[in-house]
Amino acid sequence: MRVLEPLAKLCAVAAGLLLTAITLMTCASLIGRNTVGITLVGDFELTGVAAGAAIAMFMPWCQLRRGNIIVDFFTTRASERTNAALDRFGALLLGAAMALLSWRTVLGGINAFESQSGTMMLGFPVWVVYACMVPPLVLTAVIGLWQAVLGFGPEVRE
Repeated sequence: MRVLEPLAKLCAVAAGLLLTAITLMTCASLIGRNTVGITLVGDFELTGVAAGAAIAMFMPWCQLRRGNIIVDFFTTRASERTNAALDRFGALLLGAAMALLSWRTVLGGINAFESQSGTMMLGFPVWVVYACMVPPLVLTAVIGLWQAVLGFGPEVRE
């Protein structure tokens, strides 16, 4: 985890900076539209692609901090050992799902690159978004698999 935690933090900080930049761009576009009648063309496209990348970039930190929703209605009376085993199994499933999603995102990015697909207004290359999503998805898969194999450490379940 000594390597995974700083990488997850870096992804989360980068996602926060990306969303901050997009928020400032949206504010500038709205202020321009409502005051002087000038808007940034394609601002909604950039917001969409940035939001998609940011969601993927927040996922490693969320998994590392065990921030995913845990529905423990059926396991509240189960032993701590049973809950720990179920948590590890959930981490395994999440790791496997993220690995599958990573693989499919790589294939989607390759397809978008080969077809040179872009957004409608700006022509922003869609493959760039896929490329930004793959590393954090892989990192989330590694964190989930790591947690499934070695457990969650000393922190308590929230």
